[in-house]
Amino acid sequence: MDIKRHIIEILNREIKPAIGCTEPVAVALNTAYGVSILPNDSKEISKITVEVSKGIYKNGMDVGIPNTNKIGLHIAASLGASIGDPKYGLQILGNITNEELKYSDKILESCEINVKVDKDNNKPVYIKTTIENKDHVSIAITEDKHDNIVLLSIDGNEILNKRNGANKENNNDNEEQNFYNLPINIIVEEIEKLDYEDIKFLLDGMEMNMNIAKEGLDKKHGLGVGYSYNSNMKNGLISKDFVNLAYALTAAASDVRMSGYSMPVMSSSGSGNNGLTAILPLAAYKEIMKISDEDLVKALAISHIITSYVKRYIGRLSNLCGCSIAASIGSGAAIAWLLGDKNAITSTINNIIANQAGVICDGAKPSCALKLGTAASTAVQSALLAIEGITIKDFNGIVDNQVEKSIRNLAKLSGEGMKNIDDTVIEIMLNR
Repeated sequence: MDIKRHIIEILNREIKPAIGCTEPVAVALNTAYGVSILPNDSKEISKITVEVSKGIYKNGMDVGIPNTNKIGLHIAASLGASIGDPKYGLQILGNITNEELKYSDKILESCEINVKVDKDNNKPVYIKTTIENKDHVSIAITEDKHDNIVLLSIDGNEILNKRNGANKENNNDNEEQNFYNLPINIIVEEIEKLDYEDIKFLLDGMEMNMNIAKEGLDKKHGLGVGYSYNSNMKNGLISKDFVNLAYALTAAASDVRMSGYSMPVMSSSGSGNNGLTAILPLAAYKEIMKISDEDLVKALAISHIITSYVKRYIGRLSNLCGCSIAASIGSGAAIAWLLGDKNAITSTINNIIANQAGVICDGAKPSCALKLGTAASTAVQSALLAIEGITIKDFNGIVDNQVEKSIRNLAKLSGEGMKNIDDTVIEIMLNR
C-alpha cells in the first residue's frame, strides 16, 4: 500500500474552505445544482421539496445562515435556488448579491418549500431536492459528502449519474479502508516523512481559521463564549496559558461561524467546526511555543488525518459530537507529537475517549462554541497528561489498551448503543 499517496489524497480531498454551517450550505449547493439544469427560459419556480438525512436535518435547524438574520433549511434552499449556480461549492453562501437576497425573499413568499427527513435513508449525508415549475421537474441528489452530487435529472432524463460507477467507487473505498485499518503510529511515521512542499497548503487553513477566531475574540458574535473567555484573560481572572488560549480561540471561531457571520473557515472531514477544533489548538501552541513551519505543517497533517481516521468509524455525521471526539483526538495527538513524545499519541487519544466518549451531537447552533472550547482544551490537557505518563493502562469502560480498538468501540457505541439518539433529538427539537 502506498501510504503516502493515501495521506496526500485525503488531505487534498478533505481540507476545504466553507462559509457557514456545512449542512445548510450543502442544501443551498444542492438546490443551486437543481436550478442550474432548468432551461434558461423556465427558471420560475413553483415548488421545492427537500428530503434530507437525520444528521443534515438536525444540524440545519438552529444555525445562522450567512448574509441573513435567519435560520432553517428552507432559507438555505431558497438562497440556493436564488443563486442558481453551484460554481462556488461550499462557499456558495458567501457570495450572495443584494439581488439574489431579494429573489430569495420572493421565492419564500411565492413558492411552496417543504423540508422533511427521509427516515428510511441510512446515509449520514443525503440531500434530495426536487424543483418544480409549470413546465419542468429537476432533481438533484447529494450523498456521502456535502458537495458530492451523485445524480442530476430533468423531467426524468438523467444528466449525471455517478451511482452507475458504484463498483469502481466500492473498490476505491475498500482500498481506503485498508488505510484506516493501519495502526496510528504507522500513519504518523509516514506523515513525518512527507515533503513540506506537498502539505504546506495546510498553513492556509490555520491562517483562515485564525482570522475568524480573532473576529470572535474582538467582537461578540453568537453566544459570545470566546469573547467572554478572552475578556476574563484580559482582566486577569484566568491566565493566558496554553489550555485557556486553545479554548478561547476555538470557541470564538465557533461563535462567529454558528451565528451565520460570513467568513470562510477551513473544514476537516466535511465539517467546519471539526476544522476549527483540529486546527486552532495547534494555533494556540504556536502562540505559546516557538515552532518551525515544517513541524507545524506536519502537526496539522497529523491532526487532520487522525480526525479523518476517527470519523471513518463514527460516521461523517454522527450522533456523537465530532468535535468532542474526532477533531479533539486529532489535535490532541498532534500536540503530543509537537511536545516530542510520539509514544504519548496513543495515550492522548485514550485519555480523550475516556473523558468525552458520551458527548452527543444535538445539532449545529450557537452553543456549539461551548462544546468546541471544551474539546480544544481537553485535547491540550490530555496531551499534557500523556507526556507525564498519565494514561489508560488497562481496560477502562469502552477504552482498550490498544487505541485502534478504542476507536472501533466508539463506532459501536455510536452505531449500536446510541442508534435512536438522532430520532430523539429531532423529536425534542420539533416539540419545543
